[in-house]
Amino acid sequence: METRPFSYASPFPMAATMADDRFQSRFAADASLLPHMVDLANDRVLIALLGEADYRSASFLDQRLLTDRIGREWMAWNALPDLGPAAPRPDFIFHIGHVGSTLVSRLLAEVGGALPLREPMLLRTLAQVAERIDRPESVWSPERYRQRLAQILGWLGRGFGPDQPAMVKASSVITAIARDLTGPDGRALFLYVALPRYIETILAGEASMAETQAQAPARMARLAALLPDFPHALWQLPPVTRVAMSWLCEMATAQHTLPQSDPRYLWADFEAMLADPAAALAAQAGHFALPASKVRIDATLAGPIMRQYSKAPEHGYSPDLRRELQVQARAEHASAIAEAIAWVEALTAGYTSLRDLPIHGNGESR
Repeated sequence: METRPFSYASPFPMAATMADDRFQSRFAADASLLPHMVDLANDRVLIALLGEADYRSASFLDQRLLTDRIGREWMAWNALPDLGPAAPRPDFIFHIGHVGSTLVSRLLAEVGGALPLREPMLLRTLAQVAERIDRPESVWSPERYRQRLAQILGWLGRGFGPDQPAMVKASSVITAIARDLTGPDGRALFLYVALPRYIETILAGEASMAETQAQAPARMARLAALLPDFPHALWQLPPVTRVAMSWLCEMATAQHTLPQSDPRYLWADFEAMLADPAAALAAQAGHFALPASKVRIDATLAGPIMRQYSKAPEHGYSPDLRRELQVQARAEHASAIAEAIAWVEALTAGYTSLRDLPIHGNGESR
């Protein structure tokens, strides 16, 4: 990948300070130096230079971040400091996909001052390594995985000030390693919707349907690994039932890694949040100990965030439009949706571990 070296006009030009204690000290305290992605084959990390406004505006900290104006440079992994166990760790937003996680990230950043990190690519690398950690082809040993996991959490926990909390909005597949990421003391929010609303939301968008179908093989494999004697194959499932399987995979994964019985993890139904956003946002801010006043919450909800498509704020979107699209999808695909829901209900009936999943919302599985 092409790099754009840091400007020599900056206080710590990268090329001049790769082995310099000044860079080590700056990196430890300065969130503007983002470890963006990993080159596993060459054991190096791409460092990108961002301002706080870049973090707040970015919907994704992935390849789309690397525009011409963003300076970046590859560095050997062992040239980057380990900030140690005393370094702040980020809080996390996990989700099943297409359930308002980017919106919630923007709202919490606005009302509570948290630094938002939306879908950092480092976590995808961790999830890929973790998936193969016990296999012969694993590129890291289990010990290296644990050491670098802790190192990355320290990197992602930095703010632009000593008291600014960092909040990572992970991609949906990262829930598989949520327990590793939160550790014994971390807090997390898990966003979901009931199965019918999820199916309708995915069917309402061509891009979301294509993405869900592309992810179906990996999710089927993860679901089968969670459930002994799993009785199905992906090729047996029609497209809408594959969407339902994706919901079940992510919900079962969260049940395993983010149990609702643990007070560190707040499960929130996004549809319920849209019905009373002020109360939901106050509860979420309270869960993360963010200083969000009622006045600030009300002002934020009255502002533009709730009227924009969070992943592309230049486009309009609203809860009312979301509901309209769901109603349309429900009418157009009623038979296939009913078949998909029946498939999930039949499967969950056969596994005790799945019987408490809120298939139909309101905390009820039936």
